[in-house]
Formats: sequence, structure tokens, C-alpha cells
Amino acid sequence: MTVARRGTPRFDEMAAPPDGMWRLFAKCLCRLDSEQEACLEHGANIGAARGCPMVAHVATVAFLGLEARAVEVQVQVGPGVPAFVVVGLPDKAVAESRERVRAALSAIGLALPPRRITVNLSPADLPKEGSHYDLPIALGLLGAMGVVDAETLASFLVVGELGLDGRVAPSPGVLLAALHASSRDLGLICPAAQGPEAAWAGTIEVIGAPDLLALLNHFKGHQQISPPVPGVAEAPVGGPDLRQVKGQETAKRALEIAAAGGHNLLMSGPPGSGKSLMASCLPGILPELTPPEALEVSMVASVAGELREGRLIRQRPYRSPHHSASMAALVGGGLRVRPGEVSLAHLGVLFLDELPEFQRAVLDSLRQPLETGTVSVARANAHVSFPARVQLIAAMNPCRCGHLGDAALACARAPRCAADYQAKLSGPLIDRIDLHVEVAAVSAADLVLPPPAEGSAEVAARVAAARQVQTARYAGHDVRTNAEADGELLDRVAAPDDAGRKLLAQAAEAMRLSARGYHRVLRVARTVADLAGSDGVGRVHIAEALSYRRRAPAS
Repeated sequence: MTVARRGTPRFDEMAAPPDGMWRLFAKCLCRLDSEQEACLEHGANIGAARGCPMVAHVATVAFLGLEARAVEVQVQVGPGVPAFVVVGLPDKAVAESRERVRAALSAIGLALPPRRITVNLSPADLPKEGSHYDLPIALGLLGAMGVVDAETLASFLVVGELGLDGRVAPSPGVLLAALHASSRDLGLICPAAQGPEAAWAGTIEVIGAPDLLALLNHFKGHQQISPPVPGVAEAPVGGPDLRQVKGQETAKRALEIAAAGGHNLLMSGPPGSGKSLMASCLPGILPELTPPEALEVSMVASVAGELREGRLIRQRPYRSPHHSASMAALVGGGLRVRPGEVSLAHLGVLFLDELPEFQRAVLDSLRQPLETGTVSVARANAHVSFPARVQLIAAMNPCRCGHLGDAALACARAPRCAADYQAKLSGPLIDRIDLHVEVAAVSAADLVLPPPAEGSAEVAARVAAARQVQTARYAGHDVRTNAEADGELLDRVAAPDDAGRKLLAQAAEAMRLSARGYHRVLRVARTVADLAGSDGVGRVHIAEALSYRRRAPAS
């Protein structure tokens, strides 16, 4: 509390001095010459008249998951001890941008002025990560120095990393930045190598800069940079055909059901029975991504820096991490939060071979994405979410040696070996897998059989027909496949007839199905009915769905 002396008015009670007083005050304090005083008389900015520091503004973004947050780079070149300071919660990569910017400007023949340079990344409470702030900082500095017109910079959003020689290097997330720029009616300045990626954002102006000098020449009108064209969509990659799988009719039927309804599948069997081969056949029978899905998948790949040559991804992802993968590698995270394998497989297939060999904590971290379709990574200064609507295909041996049930090959610890090995998988994780199938060993007689008449093309046609039925059924709902249906919607579309309801009630009691397991049986039955072209779910569909359900262990 400020106490004024008796008889002395407080500052806020004082009357405003006349304009002449302000001019006299400014002239005495700032020591303006006659020309600068004339500018002041005409209403010019006092600071500009004195040559006071000017602030340049450049728009860029910060990435939080698949969300691009607006960030303004404010650069001030003012009097003081020469220094180059970056503030606004920068991480180490952003703080190091000072040296990259200094070297890049030196490479094109420009030196930093011997003044105090302050760079503020606003909003100051939002963490800034990544090297894509290099180019906006450099352009903001050039704007503050008067080399680049500030009004020109105001109409662009800028991302890109700078090399020491002035080249503009690729940085992750350009597609997200382009979509964000489009939503704000801004153009985009990005690395030339990622121009085709940014061009997918629509009709915005995209400048793909190969280096800083070419960008300056473009702004000065000396040399124009050609606008990039959208990259050609990624061509489908061929994989193995189901004709290569000898025998295993039950497993192939389960694979077809999994593909048709987007269900999770666990295959258990001895080594060499074809589990991995059948899993690698799955992308060949899945339908191509729709345009909105392709954009969604490509955005995840862009944030991870895996979008090659600006090509949108049209084929469903297939990811197969090694069983030594860490939790951060599988579900995302790390010092700088990046999407994990489960997000990189979004709207595609996540294949986990040798499932019990994964760390239990890593496997249990899959519970949330398998249930909700999203991954949430919590950090002290941020909470990041990535999409993770995946189809889990897992394979495992019945025991560590893999030959349970074969007296000639089984180890001496059987059958206790199998119980210990399978106990590595938690009940809640197993409960989230819709289809469980035992894959038998392939005999010599099976290997000499001719290839089956039906291959991936025929199965893919049935899967596509079933997916079209589901697309029409769930129009207007945030659901793509039967595996995603839940609650009241599932009860309405998958309600069995009287015979099917009675069978399901009996099986739920005998197999001790949880509520989650009960609903997963209904989802699989709905898919079986779709493959059969049936409008309703009957007893035969419930029976087949139950045959793929794993029984609870006896107490």
C-alpha cells in the first residue's frame, strides 16, 4: 500500500498534461534532433524516431500429439551488450538454434548486428520442442534487421531446420503445419524436400525453400521458387499370398473374420506352423484406406518424420516391433514425445510375434489403446495424445520350447512349462483379444499338397463386401467396424435371435465370460453374419464366435 504525503495528489489523481508537455518531455528525455522532433509532431512513434528496437513477428507451430498449436516468434534487435537470447520455454534443440542461425546467416554473407538480440516464443508457458524453429527465428531476425519485409512475413507460417551452410533441412510435422496454416488462411514456408507433403493441404501458397539465400532472392524478386505439387500417393507394396499357406483352414478363417471386422487375433502354435506368414498376409486382404483415413495415417507418419517424399499413405500400416521393444517405443513417449509403434500402426495392423517374450509392463500398456483407440502420454509439462486404433495380431508358442503336446520334442518341464510361459500374459490383456486360434504343426503331407484354390484376392473381395455393409450400418456414428461398436449401438446391431441368445447365455456361464468378453463375442458374431450376408445374428453365428473365445482357466 502506497501512502501519499498530505496535500500531495496520487499519480492516478493527477490530470493528464497537455500535448505540448508530452512533446517537451520526449524532447528532453530522448534528446531528439529537429528532424526526429518533426516526426514526433506528425504522430510518428517515438521509439522508431529514436531508432529504438523493432520487433518482428513470424508465425510457426508447436506440436502436441497430432495437434498443431499456434506459436509466434518475436524477434527484437535492440541496444545493449551484444547477446543472442531465446526465451519462451525452449528445449535444448531450440536453444541451440542460435548457433545454427548465426552460421546460416554467415554462410550467405550476413553478420549479426553487434546488438542485443532477444527471441521470444509466445505463448511463453507452452513448451517448445524441435529444430523446426530455426527458419522462423532466422526470418524474424532478418525482418527485425530490415532485410526482409515484415508485412510479407506476416502472411506465412514458417517451419524448417537450418544447416550451418544455410540449407533448409527437413523437419517432422510439415503436413500438420500446412493444415494449420490452411485453417488460418496463411501460406507456408517449409523445406523444399517437404514441399510435396505440404501441397496436400489444399490451395494455400507453399514456398519450398532449398536454402536461405534462395528464399531471400524469392522475396526480393530476383529468383522465383516454383510452387511444389502434391506427392504421388504411395504405391501399394505387395506381400505374401494366402495361397502360400498350406492347410491351416481354421486359422485362415479366423484371419478372414479378423480382417472383415477389425478384430484382434491371437494365434498359438509350435514353431514353423505358419503364424508369422499368415499375419504378413493380412495387409493383402484389408481394404485400402479411404481419403480421410489416408490423411489421418499420413499425419501420424509426418509427426514421426516417416512420410517419404511427400507421398500420402494409402495402404494400411503394418508394424512388427521386436519383442525387446521398450514401453516408449511401443506406445510412445521419450524425452521428446513421439508416436510409438501402436500409433504408427493406426488404422492398420500391429503384429507382435513371440507375445510372451515382451516385457509384461510393456504389454499391459496396450490395454488403453486397445480399448479406446488412443494413447495418452503424460509429462510434467504436457499431456499428449496420439490416435491408436489398431488391429492387434499376436503370435506365440504354447510354451517356451514350443512343442507342448509332442512327446518326442517337448521339454522335461511340460506341462508346467506351458502354464508358466502363458502366465506372462495378463488376464485383462487376453480379454481384449476377440479371436483365439490354435495353429497346428504342418505335416509333411500338408506340404506336398497343391496350392489352395482360394488366395488373398478372393478373401479380400469378401472382406471388402463385409466392410461396405459396416460402413453403411455405422454411417453417422463415430464407428468404422464391428470391433469398435459398443454400448447401446452394439446391442441394437448385434442382438441375436432367441436361439442365439440362449446359447450365448449358457456359454457365458460355462466359459465364465466377463462383460467385456460377452460383448466381444457379439462383435465377432456380427462380423460372421456380415460375411454370410445375413441381416440378423443367429445361433450359428454365435456358435462360431464362441469357438474362437479362449476359456477361462479352472479355479
